[in-house]
Amino acid sequence: MWQAILIIAVFVLILASLFSGLYFMMKDKGNGTRTVKALSFRVGLSVALFLLILLGFATGVLKPHGLYPQAPPTQQPAR
Repeated sequence: MWQAILIIAVFVLILASLFSGLYFMMKDKGNGTRTVKALSFRVGLSVALFLLILLGFATGVLKPHGLYPQAPPTQQPAR
């Protein structure tokens, strides 16, 4: 359960960095480096999250599954 909380927390940080970049872009009118720093931080967090998820799959902490964790029920064709 803690894995899901960690992934969601990093995702929320990514969104916060994205919106702070938007705020800095509107506030500075293109005359500053705060937008670039915020968006660079977002890219770094995104890469870290991707690597964290890959590490979780590789170590077995996270188990991938599709839309159907078990095989969906098969339907017999009507005769």
